[in-house]
Amino acid sequence: MTPDELIPDASAENETLTESPAESFGELLAEFEHTHTHKAEGDAKQMEGTVVSMDAEAVYLDIGYKTEGMLLRSAFPRDAEGVTPGSTFAVSVKGRNPEGYYELSLLRVAQATDWASLQEAFEQKTAVVGTVTAVVKGGLSVDVGVRAFMPASRSGVREAAEMEKMVGQQITCRIIKLDTVEEDVVVDRRVIAEEEASALQGSRFAELRVGDVVSGQVRSMASYGAFVDLGGIDGLLHIGDIAWSRLKTPEDVLSVGQQVEVKILSVDAEAKRVSLGMKQLQPEPWDAVAEKYLAGQRITGTVARLMDFGAFVELEPGVEGLIHVSEMSWVKKVRKPSDMLKEGETVEAVILSVSPGERRISLGLKQALGDPWSEVPKKFPVGSAMEGPVTRLMKFGAFVQLAEGVEGLVHVSEITADRHIHHPQDVLRVGEMVKAQVVGLDAEKRQIKLSMKELVPTSRGEYLEEHKAGDVVSGRVVEQTAESVVVELGEGIRAECPIVASSAAATESTSNVGVDLSSLTSMLSARWKGGATAAASKPEPLGLGQIRSFRIATLDRETGTIRLELA
Repeated sequence: MTPDELIPDASAENETLTESPAESFGELLAEFEHTHTHKAEGDAKQMEGTVVSMDAEAVYLDIGYKTEGMLLRSAFPRDAEGVTPGSTFAVSVKGRNPEGYYELSLLRVAQATDWASLQEAFEQKTAVVGTVTAVVKGGLSVDVGVRAFMPASRSGVREAAEMEKMVGQQITCRIIKLDTVEEDVVVDRRVIAEEEASALQGSRFAELRVGDVVSGQVRSMASYGAFVDLGGIDGLLHIGDIAWSRLKTPEDVLSVGQQVEVKILSVDAEAKRVSLGMKQLQPEPWDAVAEKYLAGQRITGTVARLMDFGAFVELEPGVEGLIHVSEMSWVKKVRKPSDMLKEGETVEAVILSVSPGERRISLGLKQALGDPWSEVPKKFPVGSAMEGPVTRLMKFGAFVQLAEGVEGLVHVSEITADRHIHHPQDVLRVGEMVKAQVVGLDAEKRQIKLSMKELVPTSRGEYLEEHKAGDVVSGRVVEQTAESVVVELGEGIRAECPIVASSAAATESTSNVGVDLSSLTSMLSARWKGGATAAASKPEPLGLGQIRSFRIATLDRETGTIRLELA
């Protein structure tokens, strides 16, 4: 070897000096990123991340690495509402996505590297990161550092097609079975999702306040209401709190998937129940009832429902009035509202009373048709004659219809003048047309008194005009009591005659004697022949059917009464 050979080549040395630092830097950078990433992914402890930016889908955090970490907005309560740059969160690194960002989790996540780290994750129930490698019988094969099995029931998906899509994806799961001897590892992905949902629910319940107005999406509906997704938890919107108007089903105003604004009525974090209301965001309709609805006002509404005692009419959403059965018709007695109305029908009524404090409005249907009694004094004055059908027969008289909704009463004593009637049905029947005269009227009490006998032709008036007190008249005894007898002086003309004390005993002994024409003949024959004097003859006692002479004691032409005495 020559001395020149022992001297290093300067050019070669310079080349080495210039290239080696570049190679060393590249190797160091690669080693740093590999070591840093591995450390991050293998670190089971949580780290602090600071929000640096946000977009419509994700929140980006500075976790102290060269590349930022990413959390989906759905991982935060209310879809990251209230999260701003500078906010800090405890996070764990699950892995890296295709865009190069670190995928983060709010749960503690570990990346197992050997059986020892798997054992630690199993004992501490720490979530681990794994990659789905294949669909196998009964579930999925997952690489968590070693080959693990995940049952299909614990995968978090239901369809086989969804399981196929998971192949190649990185997932977070928990080791639920570990046998290092048999190298048997079973993992569960669903429990992680359930814990994340539970944690989200807990934080969400803590954020809800009674009285807050929040947005949500109708998730499902039942007969009693709708369930609204408030971002991780469901609240119940009862059917009675959807609208002020009465609804039959929630589908009347809502549909699945609809976005709604609701008010929080109550929160029970322990029972995990939230009650919501929509109608509470609208003015209470009863607050303005006193100003809008007044007694005597005519209104139009829709029959909302029928009850045994009446019909409820909706005047506006949330405000109903009641038409009682007694206020439905002037003419007939309504037994059930369905005889007059049906649900959904539009009706016109008159407001009878308003009680906002009790939330009651009384309505009248018949009042809207007009009160037939308002014209009665003009149409049926006292003394006027009318004709109408008999509507009802009672023991005390007969009701006669004068007009629609107007009836008058013919008392049993006013039906006929020629004989005594025990019951109107003795001479009348329902539906029969009769003539009567109005003899009394009380519009306030809605009462009209009628008389049929006043219109029946009679000679009583003529008889009263032709006779006076002191006249001697003939008559026949038709009724008899212990104190007096009733004497018929002519057709329909009757008078009362008291029995004198001297003849009381004789009258009593002959009370059951019939018509004695022979006695009358004998008396008249004796008088004509002069066979006996008046002083010597004795008057025969009064008896039914006898024809005798009487003297008119009193005669009242106004009342038409006549009193007699024996002549």
